[in-house]
Amino acid sequence: MIITRFAPSPTGLLHLGNVRTALLNWLYARKHGGRFLLRFEDTDRDRSEQVFIDAIQQDLHWLGLNWDGDVLFQSGHAVKHRAALDSLAAQGLAYRCFCSESQLGLDRKLSAARGLPPRYVGRCRHLSVDEAEVRAASESFVWRLAVHADEGAVTVPDLLHGDVVFARRDLDDPVVVRSDGSFTFLLPNAVDDAVDGITHVLRGDDHLTNSAYQAWLVGELGYAAPVYLHHGLLLGMDGSKLSKRSGSHSVAELREEGLLPLALVQAMARLGHPNMPDSAHDAMQLVEYFNAAHVSTSSVRWSDHEMWRWHTRLLHELDRASLLPLIRPWLPEVDEARLLSFAALIERNIERAGDVVQFRRLLDVAAPLEEEALPVMREAGAAFYRQALAAWQELDGADWRSWTAAVRERTGCKGKALFMPLRVALSGALHGPEMSDVVSFLGSDEIEARLGSAIEQAES
Repeated sequence: MIITRFAPSPTGLLHLGNVRTALLNWLYARKHGGRFLLRFEDTDRDRSEQVFIDAIQQDLHWLGLNWDGDVLFQSGHAVKHRAALDSLAAQGLAYRCFCSESQLGLDRKLSAARGLPPRYVGRCRHLSVDEAEVRAASESFVWRLAVHADEGAVTVPDLLHGDVVFARRDLDDPVVVRSDGSFTFLLPNAVDDAVDGITHVLRGDDHLTNSAYQAWLVGELGYAAPVYLHHGLLLGMDGSKLSKRSGSHSVAELREEGLLPLALVQAMARLGHPNMPDSAHDAMQLVEYFNAAHVSTSSVRWSDHEMWRWHTRLLHELDRASLLPLIRPWLPEVDEARLLSFAALIERNIERAGDVVQFRRLLDVAAPLEEEALPVMREAGAAFYRQALAAWQELDGADWRSWTAAVRERTGCKGKALFMPLRVALSGALHGPEMSDVVSFLGSDEIEARLGSAIEQAES
């Protein structure tokens, strides 16, 4: 069975880059009838917080990216991490390094001056076990993996790139335990994948070298490396690494802005997956059309515009019962029946739930006008609105067509000069629903009230 995972560090909120990683692994597992696991890499004790663990789970539920089984925690495998390190050390495949930061900095400068890559020079690699033990009693040290070698290679199995072969002479001896005794990402992540039975890992190609170290590591421990799918990176619209400055958002921020969760999923699923049809409008349809082989190995650029385009499209597809709770926070004082009628009237004229405030005048004659509406009223003039009111009262129950014909007859106005002043008087906005529907929604008394208000405002 295929098993994928999402393994965030609970040191912050879920952002767009995290969402893409989670989504691709979720899609792959669901496509192949497999399992999708959630594992928190919580071994950074100083930065891991319960509030972020709770927030990330809430965000994944909101997005519909539900996981299988219990939530896993990297800290729960701490004994296995230490056992793995001890096993590697016993084989001479991991060693203590006592080099100071200043020494390492000097080594890097010398390597650069000679045109060499800034790899560790291996100064501590050949210390005897006894000497290292003695020095460890009084000196600060890190643990490194003994990966670098003049001969040999490490193969990373990758479904998108094919087998990627790294010559060991091009690899470093990476640090796996910091001087404070905490593990870096490499060893716990690899051991956890092996212990949790992870078969496939989808992640950005900036991890390709990490994958080489991890494939070597798990192989030396007697495990099988997962199959990787290293996709192109997610960039901001300006082509730089995605960050808050270049357009990244936390999921919590987008939820607070009223975004429909499926809009984020839709926009993200299509990034670097050009054959996903527009007709796939729910998550399981995305699963049906998802093909990992189509995921781009080139970088892709995030677009807020595309996300909100999907939001508008999905918003317009909602039934009124589903739309109501989205607009309710913006109009808390309106009773249920009236709000339902209002939703039916304006549902095709909003792009975000908050847009309903533009049409508040349809519910309350005292509501403020759009900024552009008052100049239209004043240009039309109080005399125009007096004639419009008289025409309405004379017709007694007219529809939009017959009323505007009567107003045209009385004022000589036509086209935009006729229709726009009437629209802003009734709806408070320059654009919106069909006016025939507005007239039906308001009714005679409400129309007279708005025309009376328009007379006062045109005179002010």
